[in-house]
Amino acid sequence: MPHILIRIAEQTLDLLDDDGHVLRRYSVSTATNGPGELSGSNCTPRGRHLVRAKIGADTASGTVFRGRRPTGEVHTPELHAAFPGRDWILTRILWLSGCEPGVNRLGEVDTMRRYIYIHGCPDTEPMGEPRSHGCVRMRNADIIELFDLVEPGTTVDISA
Repeated sequence: MPHILIRIAEQTLDLLDDDGHVLRRYSVSTATNGPGELSGSNCTPRGRHLVRAKIGADTASGTVFRGRRPTGEVHTPELHAAFPGRDWILTRILWLSGCEPGVNRLGEVDTMRRYIYIHGCPDTEPMGEPRSHGCVRMRNADIIELFDLVEPGTTVDISA
């Protein structure tokens, strides 16, 4: 089974095979506030995680999600201008769950309860620099490709 490695310092996501060889490398955007696990911090959590759920299979690129459900909207420049402060969650969602109690699982550090995802964002958003509210943002074409290559239970390591 493939494995995901996210490097916060490099703003990259690698999909690795069982031998650690890079199958795909993507530029991503992690949290503006940097790494951290505490609920309410708007930081990207570190450590071992797994893909708990895949959401959005077969939706159109640019599909807008709120509360992990499609809103019926597809992102456009006009929609973006109408809601300038919205944290856009688009196209696909890989919902992460922490694996390390006290680090990124349970209590005030629970990645899943923090709703930390790997997800698409507007293609106008820059990649390769921290700009998210804690999630890992990807280009829409990239999240579609990654979504189709992983399954629930895929391990995700996030390092600072």
